[in-house]
Amino acid sequence: MIVPSPLQDKSKAFALEIIRVCNEIEREKREGVLANQLIRSDTSVGGEYPGSHVCPR
Repeated sequence: MIVPSPLQDKSKAFALEIIRVCNEIEREKREGVLANQLIRSDTSVGGEYPGSHVCPR
């Protein structure tokens, strides 16, 4: 059973908002390289989440 997590929900919502903003930046032909880096760094947070909450400390 998958338990809902507020952190996971917030991480996903943040990633989707960053992607939306970066798409707008690229559409306006401004700072495409910076937008791509922002997407990579932001979405890596969501990618790291699944492993982070199961690791024993």
